Amino acid sequence: MLHDTGYGPPIRRRGSVLTYALITVLGPALAAGLLLGWHNPGSLAGPGISRPGGGAVPALGRTAPPRAGGVQAVISTVKPGLVIINTTLQYNGETAAGTGMVLDAGGLVLTNNHVIDGATRITATVASTGMTYPATVVGYDTTGDIALIRLQNASGLTAVPIGSYSSVRTGSPVVALGNAEGRGAITAKPGRVTGLSQTITASQDGGSTNPETLYGMIQVNADIVPGDSGGPLVSSTGVVGMDTAGSDGNSQQASTGFAVPISAALSVARQIAGGHASSAVTIGYPAFAGIVTGSGSDSSPRAQARRQDGGFSGGLGNTPRCYASHSGQTVPPVIAPVGSGALVIGTICGSPAAAAGLTGGAVITAVNGQAVGSPDDLAGIVSRFRPGDTISVTWVSPSDQRTTSRLRLIAGPPR
Repeated sequence: MLHDTGYGPPIRRRGSVLTYALITVLGPALAAGLLLGWHNPGSLAGPGISRPGGGAVPALGRTAPPRAGGVQAVISTVKPGLVIINTTLQYNGETAAGTGMVLDAGGLVLTNNHVIDGATRITATVASTGMTYPATVVGYDTTGDIALIRLQNASGLTAVPIGSYSSVRTGSPVVALGNAEGRGAITAKPGRVTGLSQTITASQDGGSTNPETLYGMIQVNADIVPGDSGGPLVSSTGVVGMDTAGSDGNSQQASTGFAVPISAALSVARQIAGGHASSAVTIGYPAFAGIVTGSGSDSSPRAQARRQDGGFSGGLGNTPRCYASHSGQTVPPVIAPVGSGALVIGTICGSPAAAAGLTGGAVITAVNGQAVGSPDDLAGIVSRFRPGDTISVTWVSPSDQRTTSRLRLIAGPPR
């Protein structure tokens, strides 16, 4: 499996039993267009992105009172605060769609991290008005699957009413709202809470690699489907959760959905809005150099190559100097004759790495003089840098030429 070390494009995660409620589409027109031109990754917002501050996120105790008529009645107050999120994932040749919840009048929006994962362009359409805004990433939490985005030049938006998660019980009636199947409209699916504090393993698009574990989830029998990710789970008090995952489409079991408790989501959102980074929370956009590597702690570049295709044997062949996306990249037939380091599968055309002459088959052996013993080593080292930083990268080419070059990192897609 290709790996995003913080250098290169994120790799789409696909899953098994439960899938994130995100819809992705590979379009022929988009895929062909990737070879002709796309956004410069450097145009993404960098370190100077404005911070809304923790006060922009509603307080956990600020709950909406129950409305007469129960859950169905409160839906009318929630819908004006919902947005339909569309993303372009140019390094994957994909587009994706999900949902978001407005937190303040200035366009701060809560959604899932996997909704923006890999996005090089984000737009959000306010469902109630049809107004569409470009959006930038404020930050995201990879372990809790939480993200904040900001709609540019937005004002006067309606925030969703925050409900009381403490009032949620097994059997409580709820409604899941979202951009189901990416159709560009908000639909509602009623159900009941069937479990609390659930631990689940979820991944994307029904694949089998890199599932992720989420804790403390609300389980419901509402039919949460692709496109609903980031949408609200509503009780009679308001929003009590954020739709995140549903049962696999191949499953024969009854509809099962899972939502992040709104209390947990807002706690992380406040940390992000306040600009407080951590091992799990990234503020703004990550650093990007345009390098795709393998993953794991194996120090042998040849072992890394075998892990990628299950049977690498080397040999003569031509490796493109760079790729338009990571789609279609294969293990280079010739790799650098060194015993340890991080094998480069390929680089992205127009990226800092490609400009420096780094190509597939090279092996990165050091960053800023610190030895790189494996792809995981490289990931750990690079995670400390931000867009705009300049780093010194040492690598050995497939022809056994050692090079050290300075790369100025740019802003890349969230991962």
